Amino acid sequence: MDASISKLLDGLRTAADEPARRAWALTCARALGLGGMAVSLNGELVWFSDATNKRLEDVQFVLGQGPGLLAQDIGTVHQAPDLRRLPAHQWPQYAAEAAQLGVAALFVWPVHIGAIQAGTMTGHRRTPGPLSARQSAQGQLVADALAQHVLSHWPQVSGTREGSGRAATVELHRSQVHQATGILSVRLRVPLPEALDRLRAQAYASHLSLTDTAHAVIHRELLWEPTHDTD
Repeated sequence: MDASISKLLDGLRTAADEPARRAWALTCARALGLGGMAVSLNGELVWFSDATNKRLEDVQFVLGQGPGLLAQDIGTVHQAPDLRRLPAHQWPQYAAEAAQLGVAALFVWPVHIGAIQAGTMTGHRRTPGPLSARQSAQGQLVADALAQHVLSHWPQVSGTREGSGRAATVELHRSQVHQATGILSVRLRVPLPEALDRLRAQAYASHLSLTDTAHAVIHRELLWEPTHDTD
């Protein structure tokens, strides 16, 4: 293992407070040639280094398109070194959103817990260009270390927890989304998958994050009329 990466991974275990974790995250991202990173496990955003990566993960979840979804299918490191050169049919809306955030390249590593792939680590750059073989290999070491870190610091979720997430901490970012989906399912009398699709569509149309949209549903700031059968 590269000495600098080994030292950084040791620092992850000692980064006790939020400023220390954020500093660790940014230093580690730069060591890998990245602008920032995020980790999702089983579709749940649990760790991120900056607001840009948080938004990228949110948009991917809303649209159902993006490199993280492909990496979950193929189980290998995936590189999108120049989003401007993507085929027109590949992630058109996601690529446009990433460009608005100033992101030029994306890289996704599978996150393993033992022999099982449980999620992904996504990194971004604001300039195009591929990772070196060394950066790719080091990124996998970091992804695996973060998986263990997340598991050992998994939060206890209570009924009063907002669950919106904070940079470089382990917190269930989408707990409000799940709660709002259940509320919509009951309110609109539709199945849970349809309720989630409606929540995603509203978030995209309103240019709000999925968490903000879910918060509005939970607090009755955003209302839908129940669906009525026409038969």
